[in-house]
Amino acid sequence: MTVDPNLYITLSVSGLAGLAMVTAAGLSGWRGWLAFKRQELANRPTSASPAEPTVPSAASRIEIADLKERIRKLEAIAAGVDL
Repeated sequence: MTVDPNLYITLSVSGLAGLAMVTAAGLSGWRGWLAFKRQELANRPTSASPAEPTVPSAASRIEIADLKERIRKLEAIAAGVDL
C-alpha cells in the first residue's frame, strides 16, 4: 500500500493552520482581557489618604464581631472550658 506524500504535507499544513488560528484567537482574547482589566483599574475610585482612616461599615463590624466570638469559642474549646 502506497501513501501519497502530499497527504502528509496537506495534513501537516492544515494542522499548523488550525494551531495558528487557535493561537491567534487565544492571543486576541488575552489582549481583550488585559484591556478590560486596565480599564477596570483606571476607573476604580481612589481611596482616602492613608492619614485619614475610614470608618468601617456596619456589616463589616458585625462580621468582625462574629469572627471574634467564634475565635473566643474555639479558644474555650481548646482550653477545655464548657460554655
